[in-house]
Amino acid sequence: MARHLPTLSIAMSSLALLVSQPASAETVKLGIGTQDTTTNTVTAGVVIRQLQLLEKYLPKDGKYANIKFELEWQNFTSGPPVTNAMMANKLQIGMMGDYPLIVNGFTFESNPESKSRLVGIAAYSLSGSGNGLVVHKDSPYYDLADLKGKLVSVPFGSAAHGMVLKAMQDRGYASDFFQLVSQSPEVGSTNLQEKKIDGHADFVPFAELLPFRGFARKIFDGVETNLPTFHGIVVRTDFAEKYPEVVVAYFKALIAANQWLRADPKLAAEKIQEWTGINKEVVYIFLGPSGNMTTDPTIKPALIDAATTDVKVLQNLGRMKEFDPKKWVDDKYIRKAYAEMKLDYDAQLASTNNYEISGEDSFCKKPITDPRKAGEVWVDGAGIMPFSSASCTLGAYADYKAKGKKINVAYVFDTTRGIKLFADQAFFAVGNSEVAPFLLKKDAEAYAAKISGKVLGFDEAMKAAVGGGKT
Repeated sequence: MARHLPTLSIAMSSLALLVSQPASAETVKLGIGTQDTTTNTVTAGVVIRQLQLLEKYLPKDGKYANIKFELEWQNFTSGPPVTNAMMANKLQIGMMGDYPLIVNGFTFESNPESKSRLVGIAAYSLSGSGNGLVVHKDSPYYDLADLKGKLVSVPFGSAAHGMVLKAMQDRGYASDFFQLVSQSPEVGSTNLQEKKIDGHADFVPFAELLPFRGFARKIFDGVETNLPTFHGIVVRTDFAEKYPEVVVAYFKALIAANQWLRADPKLAAEKIQEWTGINKEVVYIFLGPSGNMTTDPTIKPALIDAATTDVKVLQNLGRMKEFDPKKWVDDKYIRKAYAEMKLDYDAQLASTNNYEISGEDSFCKKPITDPRKAGEVWVDGAGIMPFSSASCTLGAYADYKAKGKKINVAYVFDTTRGIKLFADQAFFAVGNSEVAPFLLKKDAEAYAAKISGKVLGFDEAMKAAVGGGKT
């Protein structure tokens, strides 16, 4: 018996050595498809990536103790390529606008390996703002009807394409009313600037970005379709069911990104400009206080009802068969993230409040009581100053100018639609001591007739504001 002890000792020592060594770590690849330049999605993508928020919340214990995560962030300029990469299982999480999302869900229905589910919202507008159609600033076109027979481009398959199709159906336009061609945001923007096309429709932020950059004018906004619009987050079910805690961690990161944005919206806009190349003033019109988008990850019934209408638009064109958005929604991951962060999901689900402009109007010396009648002036080096009305905003703008201050931009709100506008892009109905801004010339003309006033551009409206609203 003694002569076998050395062999047994060696065997036991080898076993002890094996037990003491950690098991080799499993590597889990997580591909996330973002749209960095699509402002609606920044808190769901580029902000999480740049602030490394997902790394902060990824699970590290229990069954994840020996798992190493390899994050692969992939940036796209529109939604359809995200769906293609998800179908190829190169991406497990993706974000895109409402129409591409629906196509994503519908496409995955026939996939035997995995389905996709809408698991959260990046940002939304209940009024339908965000998508829009622009023309060259020198063009004679002010309404969709003016573009009959004209060459209009839009990224096919995008949320903006869905907006155009809905607007055409609402107005009873035939499918050949425009010469409609597919062009990416980059190509369409260049062609519009060079006057090779008559109009370009696009998603966030291009209908604001191109006018801000000085060569375009918006003549149609998604609010005219009277249908909410949103960008959402979809996940492959095979990944989500295997690693549910990872999807929950992603939503914790999204919640943290939204909190970061709202804590200092000016700084956030500046950082997002640095990360994406989209001008900070354009980022702010969407994501700042009283912005045209609400960052809220809860899946609101009104958005799913809008998705149901979107399905009908696509079905009317023969582009989709039966698809039920309500069966496609899965909110268990976002609900768990809220619960683990000690937040009330149902209270947030019931709320449609955005964070709003507030404070004291330093020019007219009064509190801001109605954010959607207010305005803001972004003074270089001084900050973003709030004012109680369009008239006070223009008066303050003139006062800053007279004092030699450099102004980045001023914001006002459309009088009837409540959407945030660049003041220098608005039409103003002025008269009867009133200065009322509008996105659309026809709306300003109708209101001016009502108050026995005139329609003025920005510079003339500013003079009128200084003069007490008299023309």
